[in-house]
Order: sequence, then C-alpha cells, then structure tokens
Amino acid sequence: MKTTRSTTTLLSALCVISCRAFTPAPRYGHPCPHRTTSLSVFGSSQKAKSQTLTPLPRGISPFEKSLSKNLDIQAEFRQRAKSAIDAASADNLKLLEIEFPPLLGGSQSKSQFDDFDNIQELDKNKDWTMLFAPMFLGERTYQKGKTWLIFPDLKECELAKKEWAGKRYQEATFTTIEAVTKFLGNSDRRRENESKAGNEGVSYDAPWGSSLISGLSKVLGGNEGDAGLLGDQSSLDPLIEGENSPATLWLVIQPGNGGPVEDWVNCEKMHNMQRDTTLVIINGALDKVRGGFYPAIFFPKLAATVDRFYNKFESVFYLKPFSDKGVYGWLYRVYPEPWQVVSENVQPGKDGNAQVEYVTVAVLDEKPSYAGVVKLLVDASQKKKS
Repeated sequence: MKTTRSTTTLLSALCVISCRAFTPAPRYGHPCPHRTTSLSVFGSSQKAKSQTLTPLPRGISPFEKSLSKNLDIQAEFRQRAKSAIDAASADNLKLLEIEFPPLLGGSQSKSQFDDFDNIQELDKNKDWTMLFAPMFLGERTYQKGKTWLIFPDLKECELAKKEWAGKRYQEATFTTIEAVTKFLGNSDRRRENESKAGNEGVSYDAPWGSSLISGLSKVLGGNEGDAGLLGDQSSLDPLIEGENSPATLWLVIQPGNGGPVEDWVNCEKMHNMQRDTTLVIINGALDKVRGGFYPAIFFPKLAATVDRFYNKFESVFYLKPFSDKGVYGWLYRVYPEPWQVVSENVQPGKDGNAQVEYVTVAVLDEKPSYAGVVKLLVDASQKKKS
C-alpha cells in the first residue's frame, strides 16, 4: 500500500464506506507452462459464422505464471479495448463496460488464485486508465480536455495527477464522480436534461460518513483551511461549459467496487444529465450490481438502477476467469464479436512444465450466466473424457 494512502486507515476507523476494502483471494501456485489453442464450438452464433473470433491474449492462465511475468498483458488488453470502443462508438452506443483482471502481466503478475487487496486493484486500474486515455487523443473530438478521467474519489484523482505528470496524460480532464455529478446538476442544461432522464434527481448521493470526514478535515486544517484528509481539491481540473464540457468520453475508474455503492447510483445520474457523452466503466464490477449481490431491501436506490440503467450496458471488452467444479476457463468478448466460453485444458509438458490448451467450447450471441458458463465448461470436460 502507498504511504500516501494513509488516510484510508482513518476513514476505515470511522466506518466510511468510501474506503477501499481489502479482499484477499486464495493462494494457488503452478509451474511454468506451454500454450496452444484450438476450437471446439458447442454453442451456436450466426455472428461466429461470418467473422473471425479474437483469440485469448497470451499469458493469462494461472498455469502460465512464468510466461505472464514476461509479457505486458495489460497493453494488449488496452489495444483490444480501444478497438472495441471504436466499434461501439461507430454503432452509436453510449453505455460501455470494460472488465478484465488488472493484475495480470509483468514481474508482479497475479492471478485470481494469488493474494491481493482492493488497493492494489485500484492502483492498477488507475494506471491502466492513465495509459489508456492517450490512445484516444489522436482524434480531435477527444482533445482539449474532452476526455474525462473520472476517479471514484478525490484522493485517487490527486495521486493520479501527481504520478502521471507528463503532458500527454495531463491533456485529459482529471475529476471525480462527485465533482461531475455536482457540476452537471448545477449546469444551465439541468432542466432540459432532467426532462429526458426519467426524472431521476440531479443531487449528488454522498457516501455515509463523508460529511463527517469533510468536517473533521476542515477542523484539522485550522487557519490553513482543509487538511486534505479526503484529497487535494487543487487536483481537480475545472469543468467549464463550452470548453471541456460537454465531454466526448468519460472513463470512470472502478466505481463502487470496494467502495461506496453510491458511486454506481451517481454514475446513472451523470449519464442522465449528459446522455450524448460516451460513458465507459472500467472494472466497476457491474455483474455484482446486476446479479443481485446487493439486496434491494438494504440498497433500494442501487437496485432501482439495474433495469433502467445497468442492464443497458454493452460489454465491449470482457475477460473473466472461471474456476469451479474442477474446471478452468474464461468468459470472453471483444465487441462486436459474440461471447466465447473458453476452457483451459492443462496437461504435463516437457521438463515438468504444464502445457495449456485453450478450447473455445461455446460461441453465444447473449452473455451466459455464471452457472451457464460453468455448465458449458463441465460438459466440455466430461465430453473430452468420454
């Protein structure tokens, strides 16, 4: 954890939900493997018959640890995500989701079986997005601050602005979910957009306890003003109507996931007030939101967003590992291609190293459920043994 994130401890102690929680995963170790791919389609898709499917990136298997440590897997993820967003934008889609394992690749590569915490995920997602944003800046429509980097909180915005000081990174607009929601709610266009938004209110939904911490920060600051417990306000770029607003692209970094559920609620409000802007949520764990992980009886505002908002998102780049009932595999999609369910077949290789064969066991037009993916992987495994 970074020493500059020391305020997280204070926030946790005061029960502020906006702190990023620690969520370790179980350990699992594997020897260095070799990798091959093959195709065995049990599902069906009209799209698959007319286009070539993008293969899985190299080095993503937990059985490929030595390989993954020598590859820049995240750079490949960014290339695929950029082409997917371009294709979706050409189809005039405005609500886009990117989901991938952010810790894979490089000398510190970690799979779902390794120990890691939410702070590490948040750092990786922040850095991933900082490298992703400049990929759009070659096009005029994304320049002059029209690409907004929207962080889940002020501290993350402050860290990003300090750590990524180069001109190509600073060309984007640095801001937060709170700043954007409040800015749009106070803009001159509020009434017009509110009438189009199904009347969802424009006020910012603050996480529980945030007012308490904000007040404490001001008290501790004394004559010098805010002590900056929640972050440095000067790290926020001005949002100016007619200049960098309305934005062309919003890149929203890990909202809600490990933080306050209000992040997800405010994302809907942002979109309702500026519907012409493309909203891309990066590793926001939307499957948890849509899948009922948060009971409506305890989170009524969040539950209300599912059908009217989050079910409308297009998964443009999606790569999720599955390990259940003795099978290993992936659910994968690169827009506009269909969904792929890919099995990992692991066999002993040369010199005692594992050999990984990737087999596409289903190609589907609609995203399958978790149980559906596991069943496809199990059926494929049983068929191979028979």
